[in-house]
Amino acid sequence: MEKENNVAYGDSQIQVLEGLEAVRVRPGMYIGTTSEKGLHHLIYEIVDNSIDEALAGYCDNITVTLEKDGSCSVRDDGRGVPSGIHPTQNLPTLEVIFTILHAGGKFGGGGYQIAGGLHGVGASVVNALSKRLEAVNCRDGYEYSISFERGKIVSEFKKGKETDKHGLYVRFWPDPEIFETVEFKADIVRNRLREQAFLNAGVSLTLIDETGEERTEENFCYEGGIKSFVEFRRKKGTEPIHNDVIYLSGSKGTSVAEIALQYNDSYDDEDILSFANNMHTIEGGMHETGFRTALTRVLNDYGKKIGVLKDGDSKLDGKDVREGLVSIISVKLENAQFESQTKAKLGNSSIRTLVDNIVTEKLTEYLEENPKVGRTIIEKATEAARVREAARKARETARRKGALESTSLPGKLWDCQTKNVEESELFLVEGNSAGGSAKDGRNSYFQAILPLRGKVLNVEKSRLDKVYGNPSLIPIIQALGCGIGEDFNKEKLRYGKLILMADADVDGSHIRILLLTFLFRHMRQLIEDGHVYLAQPPLYKVFKGKQVRYAFTDEERDAYIEELGVNGVEASRYKGLGEMNPEQLRETTMDPEKRVLLRVTMEDARECDEIFSVLMGDKVEPRREFIEANARYAVDLDV
Repeated sequence: MEKENNVAYGDSQIQVLEGLEAVRVRPGMYIGTTSEKGLHHLIYEIVDNSIDEALAGYCDNITVTLEKDGSCSVRDDGRGVPSGIHPTQNLPTLEVIFTILHAGGKFGGGGYQIAGGLHGVGASVVNALSKRLEAVNCRDGYEYSISFERGKIVSEFKKGKETDKHGLYVRFWPDPEIFETVEFKADIVRNRLREQAFLNAGVSLTLIDETGEERTEENFCYEGGIKSFVEFRRKKGTEPIHNDVIYLSGSKGTSVAEIALQYNDSYDDEDILSFANNMHTIEGGMHETGFRTALTRVLNDYGKKIGVLKDGDSKLDGKDVREGLVSIISVKLENAQFESQTKAKLGNSSIRTLVDNIVTEKLTEYLEENPKVGRTIIEKATEAARVREAARKARETARRKGALESTSLPGKLWDCQTKNVEESELFLVEGNSAGGSAKDGRNSYFQAILPLRGKVLNVEKSRLDKVYGNPSLIPIIQALGCGIGEDFNKEKLRYGKLILMADADVDGSHIRILLLTFLFRHMRQLIEDGHVYLAQPPLYKVFKGKQVRYAFTDEERDAYIEELGVNGVEASRYKGLGEMNPEQLRETTMDPEKRVLLRVTMEDARECDEIFSVLMGDKVEPRREFIEANARYAVDLDV
C-alpha cells in the first residue's frame, strides 16, 4: 500500500487531552448504548484503529476472532503502538493508550493524517467497559504486553521476547456489569468486516468464529473496492440497467472522495450508503447532501442537452433521479466533524463542495462519453417522474372522492365503539362469510371488522398510481386513517392492532403475504412499531360427545385424540374461516384470553426488502432459486 508522508510516529505523537473518568458511569456517552449494538461497538473501536493503520499505508491484514470463552481478539500487522515512555505522562505509551481518554495519534501529533477510529479514545473506552483486556504490542523487534481488569492495571507493562513481527494484538472480555448482553453475534461482526473490506480496497479482513460447534473462518478482501460494494448491495431479483458501475473520485488538499453508483430496474427508492473515514454515517451529512444535489442537477442538464427533457417540461426531482439507484459515497478527511462518538452524521461543509464538484465534473464527463448509458438513465428517471405525476393525480382523485380522508370510512367496515387507539383492534378478514362470522363473534367495544374486497393487489408488481385506484386496498387505507407513502402519518392511526385473519391454507397464506407486501412497501412503520399481527385460526376441531378441543397443528390434534380416547373421537379439518360459527371463531381466534396472535417483526429491513422483491416480483428465476434453496424448511404443506 502507498504510505502517507513519512513523518516520524513516536511516543511524542500521542497527545493527551483528558482523563478516563465517567466512562463506566455513563457508557452511553461513548458507545451510544449498552445494548447489543453497543456491545459490538467495542469491536468496531479496536478494528477501526487497525483500519487507520491501513489508511496510513502500514497495515494489510486484520484478524478478528470470537473466542470460545466469550472474549474477542483483534490482531493487525501494522506498526504497533510506540513502545517507549510517553514524554509528558511519564508512563509507557501502551498504558497511556488504554487508560487515558483522548490519548491517541490523531489529534495533531502527526501520527495520522486521516482517521476514523480515535485510537486512544476507542482503546481506552473498550478497556474501561471490559471485565478484562490484554494487549500485546510488537514493535522495534520486541513484544510488549500489559493487562487490565475493568480499566485497572493487573499486569504491568513489560518488555518480552524478541520478534520479527509487528502490529498490535488486543483481546477483551466485555463487562456483564455494563452490558445487557455480552454474547457477540458473528453475523453482525461479519457485516462490519465485509463493509470495511469494501471501503479499503486490498486490505484483508478475516473473521474467525470459535463459538460454535465447528470453527469457521471467512476472509474479506476486495480489489474492486466500493465498485464491488455497489454490486454486492444490488438486491436479488433486480437487474442493472447499465453494465458498468460508474466510479467517480477526486481530492482537494488532504480530503479525498470516491463515489460508485449503478441503476437497476426496480421501482425502489435509492439505496445510498455514505461513509466518512470508514465510519458509516447512518444519518448522512454534508457528503450525502453534495452528492444528491449534484446528481439531480447533472441529470436534469444532461436530459435537456440530449433533448429528452424539453424546456417546458417539469424538472426531474431528487426522487426521480434516485429511483433504483445503488450508490456508495466514501470520503476521507482530516479533522472529521462527527455529531457524536458513534459518528452518525458528518458536518464538514467543505466536503459537500468537494463531492458536488466531483459529481458535477466527472459524471457529466462520463455521460458524454457513454451516451447509451446516459440515455438509459434519463429514460428511467423520466418514467419515474411520469409515474410520480400519475400517482399524484390518482391521489388527488381519491382525495376528491373522500377515499383518503381520515374521516371517511369504508362502507363495509364494522367499526368498534372505543376511540382509544391503544385498546382497539382492526381485523382484516378474508371473505364476506368469514367477515359475517367475525362481526357476530367479536367484542364490538374494541374490535372492528373489515372484510376484504376482491383480490388483493400485488403492489410489488404495481406502481403507486395503481395502488390509489385499487378497490381492494382503498378500504384498508380508509379504515386505518394514517395514509400511505409520503402521506403516511402514524399519529392518525385509528387502531392499535391490525390483525390479518385468513384461512389456514395456501390461499390464506397467499392473501396474508399480499397484505404484508402492501404494508411493508407503503406503511412500513406499522410493522417496525409492532402494530401488525397474524391471527391463528385452528386447523382441526376434535370432539367426543360434548367435549371439544381445537388443534392448531397435527401434533396437537393427535394429542387431543389420545386425551379424549381414540374410540368415538372425531377430528374435522377446517377448510376455511367461514366454516366456523361466530362462537367458535370468537373462542379460537378472536378472544384475547384464548387466542394466539403472531406479531410481525422485522430484524433486518434490507433482508426483508430483498425477500419481498424475490418472492413477489415479476422475475421467475430468482423466485425459483429461493424456493429450491429453502424448500426443506417447508413441511406439511396443504396443497
